[in-house]
Amino acid sequence: MSKDTPCVAVCIIDPKSKLCFGCGRTLPEIARWHAMDSAERLAVMALLPARMNQAGLTPIAALPRRT
Repeated sequence: MSKDTPCVAVCIIDPKSKLCFGCGRTLPEIARWHAMDSAERLAVMALLPARMNQAGLTPIAALPRRT
């Protein structure tokens, strides 16, 4: 995945927190990601670790890339 995305290709939404287990983004953030400018993306990415921690979620590790 690119440096401009927190995506680890594990797209599973936690029903309680509404956050992705892989990256910590919400569905609206995921949907708008490609429309966001770089500054907005960086701002969201800066919030993700604390957001996941506050929700009590441990990020799921990235899936191995297929060759």
